[in-house]
Amino acid sequence: MTYPKTALISDLHGNVPALETAYKDALERGVERFVCLGDVVGYGAEPRRCLDLVMRTCVEDAKHPFSDESLKPGLCLMGNHEEALLKSPVDFNPKARAAIEWTKKEIGNCEHERKFAYWDFLGELKPTECDELAQFAHGSPRRPVHEYMVPRDSIDTEKMRANFAAMQRDICFVGHSHIPAIYYDDGRLFRPSGTEGPYELATPTSKRAIINVGSVGQPRDGDTRLSYAIFDGRCITFVRLEYEHDVAAERIRAVPELPVFLADRLAVGR
Repeated sequence: MTYPKTALISDLHGNVPALETAYKDALERGVERFVCLGDVVGYGAEPRRCLDLVMRTCVEDAKHPFSDESLKPGLCLMGNHEEALLKSPVDFNPKARAAIEWTKKEIGNCEHERKFAYWDFLGELKPTECDELAQFAHGSPRRPVHEYMVPRDSIDTEKMRANFAAMQRDICFVGHSHIPAIYYDDGRLFRPSGTEGPYELATPTSKRAIINVGSVGQPRDGDTRLSYAIFDGRCITFVRLEYEHDVAAERIRAVPELPVFLADRLAVGR
């Protein structure tokens, strides 16, 4: 079986400078497929452009926007920000809620055919999917849309046991917390500090692993560099890249409806 070299991107959050940087880098590394783990929108100033890029690269028969190179079919999942966009952001904090309300208006303001293409795409997103080797979820195997996986969870035996029990494959890729890490079923935690790998996921003491790929559009581990991962069917590589976060921040500040905090946090990776 030949597994396509897959770029796993998550939590893009309307940040086009970061997304374009990640896409370009992934292609240069020979990636054949893109999988987006959700939260294409929210927080950032360019939700439509992010949706355009994902719709052109993470769905069947997609073409990469920066070249004519064909990609193998990928997928995109529903994140909690897509769910809030389709339903209600009632449980969001005020800053996140303001961003969702503005995003909804931004999508509604485009031309008729494109507007419905966006809503059709969003409405068809699934909370979790699997291929022959891996499961993909936005949050966790147990609660695919909403549950966070953060480093301190590695010592929460009950939570980790429940999530490994919910896995449909030996490997599950997640995002949502914006913090890259590998959680092993033997209790170990691995946190990459930069571009690292490839590392074999199966080890002598652990068969199963939950891998958080971090965030492309809004890193929150104190590192301003975007984060994504590459999986070749056996090994994982974490990628951290500098991008023009000042440009992304200025685009947020140019939108009066978006809280300035959402721009400021990009400069500190929080």
